[in-house]
Amino acid sequence: MSSENSSEKPADESSEVWDVVVVGAGPAGASAAYAAAVAGRRVLLLEKAELPRYKTCGGGIIGLSRDALPPGFDLPLRDRVHAVTFSLDGRFARTRRSRRMLFGLINRPEFDQGLVESALKAGAELRTGVTVSGVEQHGRAVPDRRTVAVQLSGGETVLAHAVIGADGSASRIGGHVGVKLDQVDLGLEAEIPVPDSVAEDWAGRVQIDWGPMPGSYGWVFPKGDTLTVGVISARGEGAATKRYLDDFVARLGLAGFEPRISSGHLTRCRSDDSPLSRGRVLVCGDAAGLLEPWTREGISFALRSGRLAGEWAVRIAESQDAVDARRQALNYAFAVKAGLGVEMSIGRRMLTVFERRPGLLHAAITGFRPAWNAFARITRGSSSLTEIVRTHPMARRALSALDRRTEGGASARGGGERDEAGAVTS
Repeated sequence: MSSENSSEKPADESSEVWDVVVVGAGPAGASAAYAAAVAGRRVLLLEKAELPRYKTCGGGIIGLSRDALPPGFDLPLRDRVHAVTFSLDGRFARTRRSRRMLFGLINRPEFDQGLVESALKAGAELRTGVTVSGVEQHGRAVPDRRTVAVQLSGGETVLAHAVIGADGSASRIGGHVGVKLDQVDLGLEAEIPVPDSVAEDWAGRVQIDWGPMPGSYGWVFPKGDTLTVGVISARGEGAATKRYLDDFVARLGLAGFEPRISSGHLTRCRSDDSPLSRGRVLVCGDAAGLLEPWTREGISFALRSGRLAGEWAVRIAESQDAVDARRQALNYAFAVKAGLGVEMSIGRRMLTVFERRPGLLHAAITGFRPAWNAFARITRGSSSLTEIVRTHPMARRALSALDRRTEGGASARGGGERDEAGAVTS
């Protein structure tokens, strides 16, 4: 959100000017701060909450996320997943297992705190408990054309040569940049403490349930003595999403346990033409609407886009004029679109298929070994959905065939879908 308030106090000529100011200390912001600080720049990381803080998130760390972590980062894994139980709205459950770890599970407060500490060790400075009310690139608060004014809710102004917005899906910085969104989903989640006997049943295994509403699914992620149970579906189906969560918990036999935390959040995907910068201000992670549209996985997108934003913000901070700053911002946008943007495009196609043919995907991943192997490679990080579609002719033909089959408004989640899946997997 831009703040062009003429009542803002003019900046003092002696005010400290940071090379890079990062707004938001989640995975995207901490990664951006680390990347800029490790390059030797003066970096200030701003966070409105006190750390560590809880964040609604399943906490799955796939291979792409591990690869994007700072060197030497001690990943605080709560469990290592070797098995996945897939079900279709509670039916046709089948468990697939792997000798090698598929992915890890973390608690977000510990994970986020570790990323912030990495940024601080690299030289960044942190201020918590501060709320950013807006940014200004022209006006009385801005001393020159190389500087951005970050306005705090208490009236203070922080100056920087480049600003990175990593302040979540309801981002004020994203509003300033003009981020446009075309997919919004509602996630509901419960952290459920369970006795040792229940925890042992889930150790090393997660469940993924393809849900009753188009595009919805649920998950169970074990983390020691706690199970993270959640569901996600398109926004606008709040009551149905809550019923899905309640039914899912009941089917799992967990209704008798009191959740320690119950929470919800909205995930937002950017539209293809959404900007990623404005002047000397960049956005990354949820603030930019960067996440996988089908699974709504956001941690790997946050870590990777945050690192890119930090690297390009350094170049913007060094720019002596608006033309060069614009060139560097366009390079950042190109880097994001060439990698993460392509992944999002494939993810949108997968979501369309999943919304209309969930049983087909369930049958494939539980009954067709190449589909399961592809899932395992993606979660381990040895490949990606984009790479598989690009390099494997059979996968490319299968996705194109599914695209054609879903054209024309095929009915979503009909009974025939479930029968088809049951015939393969039961």
